[in-house]
Amino acid sequence: MKFVRFIMKNAALASVPKHIEHFSKFSPSPLSMKQFLDFGSINACEKTSFAFLRQELPVRLSNIMKEINLLPDRLLTTPSVQTVQSWYIQSLLEILEFLDKSPDDHKVLGEFVDTLVSIRNRHNEVVPTMAQGIIEYKEAFSHDTLTNLNTEYFLDRFYMSRISIRMLINQHTLIFDGTLNPIHPTTIGCIDPHCDVGDVVQDAFHSAKMLCEQYYLRSPDLILQEMCSKEKNHLTSIVYVPSHLYHMLFELFKNAMRATIETHDDSNNLPPIKVLVSLGDEDLSIKVSDKGGGVPFRKMENLFSYMYSTAPTPQIGERTRPPLAGFGYGLPISRLYAKYFQGDLQLYSMEGHGTEAVIYLKALSTDSIERLPVYNKTALKNYKVSQEADDWCIPSKEPLDLSRVKVPK
Repeated sequence: MKFVRFIMKNAALASVPKHIEHFSKFSPSPLSMKQFLDFGSINACEKTSFAFLRQELPVRLSNIMKEINLLPDRLLTTPSVQTVQSWYIQSLLEILEFLDKSPDDHKVLGEFVDTLVSIRNRHNEVVPTMAQGIIEYKEAFSHDTLTNLNTEYFLDRFYMSRISIRMLINQHTLIFDGTLNPIHPTTIGCIDPHCDVGDVVQDAFHSAKMLCEQYYLRSPDLILQEMCSKEKNHLTSIVYVPSHLYHMLFELFKNAMRATIETHDDSNNLPPIKVLVSLGDEDLSIKVSDKGGGVPFRKMENLFSYMYSTAPTPQIGERTRPPLAGFGYGLPISRLYAKYFQGDLQLYSMEGHGTEAVIYLKALSTDSIERLPVYNKTALKNYKVSQEADDWCIPSKEPLDLSRVKVPK
C-alpha cells in the first residue's frame, strides 16, 4: 500500500509543471471590496464560492509559481526558497483534487474548507522563510545589483499574491465554517462594513506601546485627530479589512516609537506621536507624525527595500531580538497591504526633525479593487533586464583633491 501511495505521489509531482503551465495562461480575476461584501452578506452561496475558488486559487498560485522559477539560480537553490516552493506545489496539488468533485456534495464542501485551513496554516511561515532565503543568498554570494533588482521586483509581486490568496481563503473559511465571530458579529468574513479607523489606530498604538515599554521601559503618547468632510457624519469609517489596517499602523507605530526614544534618549519628556485621520469623498488618509530625528534623504529608498534593514538580522525562532525590530520587511509589506485595494503608503522625512507616514485608502468600496500580479510577457521582461551603464554621472563618495590635478603648461 505504501508503494502505491509513493507511485501516486510521484506521478502527481511529475504533473505539476503541466498544471502550472496551464493555469498560468489565465489572468487572476480581481474582486472589489463591494463584491466581497455583497457576496458574503447577500448572495452567500458556498457552492458558488467553492466553484470560483477551485479555479481561481490555482490561477493565482500558478501565476506566481512561474515567477519563482525565474529567480536567479543562486537564490532559487537556497534551502529556504526550496522549502517555500515545495509548500506552493503541495497546496496547488491539494486544490486540484477538487476540480472534478461535485459542489452538491456537502462532504466535499466540508473537505474543501478543511483543505483551505490546512493550506493557510502551511503558509503561515512563508514571509520569514523567504526572508531567511534572502539572508542565505546574501551570506553566500557577493553583492549583485541586477540580482537585487530582480529580487525586489519578485518579492513585491510574491507577497502581494500571498495577501490576495489569504484574503480569498479567509473569506471562504470564515463565512462557511458554520460559526459566528462573537467579538465582531457584524463582520463579513474578515471585512468590517463599518471599520472605525480611529478604533484601529488606538488598538495598534496600544499594542506597540506595550512592546515599547517592555523593551525601553517608557513610550511616547498618542495625539489622535479625526476629520470628516461629509455632512452629518462624524465617524471616519469605511469598508475595510481591520487586520490589514492594524498591520500597517502597528508597523508605523513601532518605527516611530523606536526612533523617538533613541533620538530623545537623554530627555525626560518624549514628544508625542500625532495621528490625523481624514475622510474625503474619494480617499481616507491617515498621517502618522513623529519627532524621531528623521532619515537622511539618501537612505529613504532603502526603507522599502527587502534587501536592506537598519535592525540586526534575526534568525527564525530567535526570541532574544528587540521587539521593535525584525527582518526589515515591515514597511515594504505594509505598503503592499495599502496597495492591495488600490491605496498606498508613503514616507516623508526631514533629517534632524522627524518623519511623516501617510496611508492612503479608498473611501468607496466600489473603488477598492484587488491589485494582483499577472504573469505575462511584460513580467518576463523584468526578469531579463540587463545591467547597463548609467546615463547620469555617479558622484564620488570622496571629495576631489584639486591639489593633485595637473595644470597644463
